[in-house]
Amino acid sequence: MNTARDLMTPDATCIRSTESVVDAARKMAELDVGALPICGPDERLKGMLTDRDIVLKVVARGIDPARCTAGDLAGGDIVTVGADDSADDVLRVMSDHRIRRVPVIDGHVLVGIIAQADIARDMPDGKVGDLVGSVSAAS
Repeated sequence: MNTARDLMTPDATCIRSTESVVDAARKMAELDVGALPICGPDERLKGMLTDRDIVLKVVARGIDPARCTAGDLAGGDIVTVGADDSADDVLRVMSDHRIRRVPVIDGHVLVGIIAQADIARDMPDGKVGDLVGSVSAAS
C-alpha cells in the first residue's frame, strides 16, 4: 500500500514567515510551483502560501507585496498528513478539505508536499477523478 511518503515530492522549499510576499512570488516563479509552505524561525510549519493567496489577499486589495510578509498570510488551521499515512488517507484529507496540495509531516518536521499532480502520477484514474471532482466542486 502506498503511503504519503511514496506520493510526495520530497524536500519542500519553505518561505520564511518574515520574508515578503514579493520574495515568495519570486521563489514560486524560480521553482515553478504554485504554493510554498510557510515556516517560522523555529522551522515549524506555519501555513501554506499559494499564488492565489497572493492575488486575492494582497494584489486585489491594493496591499504592497513588498511590505506584506508570508507570515501575515499564514492563518487558520494547517492541514497536513503524516509521512506514513496511507494514500487513501491522503486522498480523504485533500477531498474533505478541498485542497490541491498538502504538506507531509514526519513528527514535527516538514518532509514534503503532495500535489494533485503527484496523485495523478501514482494513483488509479478513478481515484484521481474523484479527488479533482471533490476539490473543484462549488461551495
